[in-house]
Amino acid sequence: MKKVIVFGASGHAKVVIDIIEQENQYEIFGLVDSFKPKNSLLFEYSILGNEDDLPALVKEHNIYGIIVAIGDNCTRKTIVHKVQEICPTLQFINAIHPNAVLGKNVALGNGIVVMPGAIINSDAAIGDSCIVNTNASVGHEAILKDFSSISPGVKIGGNFNLGFCSAISIGATVIENITIGDHTIIGAGAVVTKNFPDCIVAYGSPAKIIRARTENERYLFSNLERKGKRAVLKQVK
Repeated sequence: MKKVIVFGASGHAKVVIDIIEQENQYEIFGLVDSFKPKNSLLFEYSILGNEDDLPALVKEHNIYGIIVAIGDNCTRKTIVHKVQEICPTLQFINAIHPNAVLGKNVALGNGIVVMPGAIINSDAAIGDSCIVNTNASVGHEAILKDFSSISPGVKIGGNFNLGFCSAISIGATVIENITIGDHTIIGAGAVVTKNFPDCIVAYGSPAKIIRARTENERYLFSNLERKGKRAVLKQVK
């Protein structure tokens, strides 16, 4: 089997590794991560270094492909672009869980992750480096633009359009014929009944605009980052 590298060593990477193993199409040679110590392990796979080590690894070990296993859309985009710059021959592979359901004429880009129990219905188009998470349902003729993501348990009606680098958070419901702009975040549990523009955060039932956001603003945080953010907010108050 062709050798591939997984970029990332977080919980999201664990799920991606499991999918690749279950697909049994590629051999995971190891992991690359910007922050974890070299030679540490995730499952039985070694962290081989960071992104700067990629060119040497690809050359020395005949690496075919890579998948960027980072949940945050903006961070994933930054890493994908860097990999493309320093290792232009690397192929961005897809990780599609065997228990996912893909309908007729579904179009898939490169570097996509589709997790267990996900359903993508007929004539949908999933752009490069998108995530369709566990038990999410994407309606017919939906379009997910590059670097967008659908969180676990999201339900989306047909003729949906999700903008570049945008995200629908866990458990949200979106009715049919909805368009979401670029760099927009729909919050957890939201019920989306109307279109939303670029660069906003919206949530609620029905969902409404809560605030503006910048293109590069992160929206996924670790527990430590959440604690730090709460501490800062308390100081401000």
